[in-house]
Amino acid sequence: MAVQRGKDLLVKMDLSGSGNFQTVAGLRATRISFNAQSIDITALDSAGGWRELLAGAGVKSAAISGSGIFRDGASDARMRQVFFDGDLPDVQVVIPDFGLVQGAFQVTSLEYAGSHDGEASYEIALASAGALAFTAL
Repeated sequence: MAVQRGKDLLVKMDLSGSGNFQTVAGLRATRISFNAQSIDITALDSAGGWRELLAGAGVKSAAISGSGIFRDGASDARMRQVFFDGDLPDVQVVIPDFGLVQGAFQVTSLEYAGSHDGEASYEIALASAGALAFTAL
């Protein structure tokens, strides 16, 4: 696998609830993390005293974060509306040479910042809100 450009890691949000996905505008840095909670089933008779985990158990989740410059476009307006309404829109994350992850996410954090001699910027955080689908590219 060749080295991939960071700008090809895209976060897209369904703008209308009808599958109309648009890249979240202005993002300069994005990150997605996948998490799985472990269930410890270690007992006194565990081999050699080593920890044992229950396979296939526990809560799975994903988190998306990003930061960028504020553009006040359609995706910015949608992001704000989703946050204030508490909606769970479908989001797609395109991971270059890996695949497409899609599912419902909640906007858990939306921050705006700016200085007198710079551009307005923002940071977002999203948390998965259900099962995610993966499609290999």
